[in-house]
Parts: sequence; structure tokens; C-alpha cells
Amino acid sequence: MTAGFTISYLGTGGGGSTLRNHTAMVVECPDGERILLDAASGNTVLRHGEQLGFSPTDFDHCLLSHSHADHCEGLPHIEMQRSRRNPAEHPMLVYGSEGALADLGGLLAYPTRRLSVDSEGAVRRGDGRRSFAFRPAEPGQWIQITPTVRAMCAPVSHIDGAQAWRVESGGRAIVFSGDTRWCPSLAELAEGATLLIHEAICTEADRRRADETAHSTAAEAGRIAQMAGVGALTLTHIDDPFHADTELLTAEAQSVYDGPVAVAYDCWQQRV
Repeated sequence: MTAGFTISYLGTGGGGSTLRNHTAMVVECPDGERILLDAASGNTVLRHGEQLGFSPTDFDHCLLSHSHADHCEGLPHIEMQRSRRNPAEHPMLVYGSEGALADLGGLLAYPTRRLSVDSEGAVRRGDGRRSFAFRPAEPGQWIQITPTVRAMCAPVSHIDGAQAWRVESGGRAIVFSGDTRWCPSLAELAEGATLLIHEAICTEADRRRADETAHSTAAEAGRIAQMAGVGALTLTHIDDPFHADTELLTAEAQSVYDGPVAVAYDCWQQRV
């Protein structure tokens, strides 16, 4: 059997979580490539990354699900550390929808950061060095990350420009839902994947909250996993009421999905 993926969950909390850090993970591919999926907020990627042995210079690619603060506002902190540790011109490639990248450009270009975004999507420091390079991602089109790793996105139902991501390498695939309501088209992107990483903000008992905030219940995540025939399901984007006891989320997903279900936690590493 070929080598698989290792997923390091740097942050697994929902946007309002005070007990977990916000969403970010590192996907280590069979060829050694390390891909950042979302960037959390604050210094989560830096702090938990260092704890797990990652430097911000290890990530040459970031796949962004959407532009909500809890998924992308860690990027200015990552940019600062990359520029300090790797002064040579070696930008991180950041992929996302045009809308998400436009929002991110506004965040990075805040005057006190002394960054600018040009018409080609290059983010530059005041001395002209490139920090990031924005790459708009078209749904359904493969992006060749390395000769053996490719990624593809699909729109999901959360805010304008929200996307899910599929990463393939060595005959295996990881799919990350991003934030989304019940979205059957996500099952198409996830079809036959080795692992589906899906948000679960609550259970069906509180599904009104999921509907009002454009998120999914654990049961809805399980149904997508079952429809797609994935090998395993991991739940993330966990809210405070489920932080200490995630059994209700697990049990609800298992009631509709036949495969193994796990609930991620900060600094957990999963091999598939």
C-alpha cells in the first residue's frame, strides 16, 4: 500500500469558540508536500504549528475555504514570520475564490501592515519583496500542486465565494468541507475519498441554529459521508457546548454513516 496522508489539526473550533482555536490544518502528502487548509485567526498556525514541528516557511500552498475571520485572519501573522525567516523571494501561493481573495487582499493591505496587492495578485512588502501570490481557483478545475499532488474546489452553501477542497495524491484523497449548510453537491466532490473532514456546529436537536448560521449538524455531515461513500469521517468546527463531550456529535453522525467517525481536537494528528 502506498504511503498515506497525515492531517495535523492546528485549530478545530467554531467561529464563536472560546475553548478551541479556529480552523486550520496541515495536510502532509505522500511526497512530503505540506499544504495549509485555512489559516485560523491570530497566531494559531504559528503556535500550534511550532508545537507539532512546523515552521511557517514549510507551507508553500494555502487552500482557503472562505474569507470569514476565523478561517483566514491568521495569514498576516504567517506572512510576518515567513518574511523574517525566509527573506528570499519565495511567496506562498494562496488559492481561493475571487471573492475570498479580494476580501483577503483588503485584510492584508491594512495600512499599518505596509503590504500591497497588485493587479496580478502579488502581495508585496514595502521593500518590494513578494509575500503571497493569489491564485483564483475555478470550481471543477484541477490545480497541480506538485507532480504528484493535485487539488480541486467546489462551491458550498455558506457565504458568497465559500468553497470545499479535495486534495489527491498517491491514489488517496482528502476532502475538506469548509463551512457549509447541507450541500448535496459536496458529496460529488467527496465521492470515494479516503477521508471527509466536515464541519459540525451542533446536533439535530439544535438544527435551527445550524440553519440560521449557515452551518451543518453532525447528522448532515454523516449523510454527506454516506452519500459520497468515503472511507472515514472527521468532524471539526466544534462549538463550546460540545468541546468537553463530543459523543453526541459522534453518535449522531454514526446513526446515518456506516464508516468510522472521529471528532478532531487541537494539535491532533490523523493518519489515513
